[in-house]
Amino acid sequence: MSTVTRTPARPGAPTTAGSDTEAEKAEQEALAARAPRRRISPERIAAALTIVALLVASVFALAGIGINPAKMAQSWSNAERFFGRVGAISFPEPGELLYLTGLTLGLVICGTLLAAVISVPVAYLAASNTTPGNAWRAAARFVGVLTRAIPDVVFAMVFVLIFSLGTLPGILAIGIHSIGMISKLFADAIEQIDEGPRLAVRAAGGSRMQEFTAGVLPQVLPSWIATVLHRNDINLRGSVILGYVGVVGLGMQMSFAFKSLDYGLGLGYAVVIFILCVIMELVSSAVRAAMLGIAPTGRGLGDRMLRGIRRGRPVRAGAQTGAGRPAPTATPAAALEAALRRPWSRGRIRTAVWGWLAVAVVIGSILICDIAWGDLATVWAKIPAIAVQFWPPSFGSYDVETMLGAMGETIAIALAATLLTLIVSIVVGSLAARNVAPSPGVRAGTRFLLVVVRGIPEIILAIMLIVISGLGTQAGTIALAIGGVGLLGKLLADSFEEVKAGPERALTATGASRLQVYAGATLPQGTRALIGNTFYMLDTNIRCATLLGIVGAGGVGYYLLNASQGSNYGTVTAIVLMILVTVLIVEGLAMWMRRVFR
Repeated sequence: MSTVTRTPARPGAPTTAGSDTEAEKAEQEALAARAPRRRISPERIAAALTIVALLVASVFALAGIGINPAKMAQSWSNAERFFGRVGAISFPEPGELLYLTGLTLGLVICGTLLAAVISVPVAYLAASNTTPGNAWRAAARFVGVLTRAIPDVVFAMVFVLIFSLGTLPGILAIGIHSIGMISKLFADAIEQIDEGPRLAVRAAGGSRMQEFTAGVLPQVLPSWIATVLHRNDINLRGSVILGYVGVVGLGMQMSFAFKSLDYGLGLGYAVVIFILCVIMELVSSAVRAAMLGIAPTGRGLGDRMLRGIRRGRPVRAGAQTGAGRPAPTATPAAALEAALRRPWSRGRIRTAVWGWLAVAVVIGSILICDIAWGDLATVWAKIPAIAVQFWPPSFGSYDVETMLGAMGETIAIALAATLLTLIVSIVVGSLAARNVAPSPGVRAGTRFLLVVVRGIPEIILAIMLIVISGLGTQAGTIALAIGGVGLLGKLLADSFEEVKAGPERALTATGASRLQVYAGATLPQGTRALIGNTFYMLDTNIRCATLLGIVGAGGVGYYLLNASQGSNYGTVTAIVLMILVTVLIVEGLAMWMRRVFR
């Protein structure tokens, strides 16, 4: 028979069970009241309210644009009549098409490389751990923000005015505009390096240049090459719109075909551009892996294709041999000898071949562009006379209310498109993530869909939608939303795949469903990246909405093109300043959000 030991009651304390329960509850409440509570900073509250305000503004913008799927379905007859007039899609002569394709690729490659070269010193000065001083860092950051904020089509307008037609305006426009994004990503990579090698070179008496070449460059080179390849893909899609302002290549020929109502030929050029963009997207990962001599570890379609066909890679240091046994470690003397006399293995030969092939592509790009180098020496005398035409800024024959309304329309298009992109990308990006997709087949299919969508230039989408729904903001909004899904969906998928697996496994172990794991672990961890990528999408959409207005998709771009074609360059400056202020505000909000929610 067991005995129960009871704790003697305190004198005067109640002895009933109900009273004990109440006492314990009161004690727990007292402990909870004394427990430290996490204070929510006012800045975090302000950031959350700002996000809510932007969401509300996006909803109102979307409602104001009035996208009506039923009405668009009824307007499909417009598309049928259009394609009836088009007839069969036609292409130029093979020789001409090959030359225009090579010219477009060469122009884009030269512009991207120009930006990459200039971005190295800009990034060095902008990085907090390599800059000589705060003034240098602020100046370099300002250069990056300024070149990123001004659309490349505006640079192209100016350079076409200076150099007239040719490849040089396109190369300079692509190059200078790309400095902003490439230098920013270069600087971010420099700030994330291991400081040990750089400080070791400094301790040994090395110069700043030796610190950079031996302590910084080897660490950031893979990230830099990936950044340049990614920017090259973006520049290829952006080169289409440059054709509308006089930059040679496939974009210019497509604009000529549409303006002359030769729709079959125009669609033929559009098909070629689409194929080029998809191929560039697929090849980028393979080129990066081959040039660096590293295994393709990315999640893109190109990486997966390369992993499937690459064989025969020699075992690296630290790899496992046999039945899980580590490879034998060489002596220091042998390791030094091997480093001084590297054998020409298959991996080294492959890397050398791809490296020389890359050099050949660059040389070929320069040759096919046929750059008039002499113009770079004589252009300086023209700049003062041309600069006078752009200043002071003026709205010309347009009143202030009209121009501000057009800029507001551009912002509304960007907000509405970003909201639609965000809604669709959360679903599509989740299905493209390895840890969320219900099966590998669903993930692979969704990833391929994102590649295809990302390969379609927004201007081509806008032209097709204008045919269906007519001129206005509706076509521009839908075009930006569809194009944005390709980019934001990929970024969100990568972010979801990179979350910590611990919380997901913990919920799975408790018997949670796939949806509960996603809602309770995956999505909360990816929220920070979701906010940052969405602001990046909004920033991109504001610039793109300006460009789509050139082809009649609404917004201030229509007035920008008219001012340029009418030589009203003071109006061009005024519009650019409005765009610049808007982009800087969005960029400031994005930087603030990243700092608050990090």
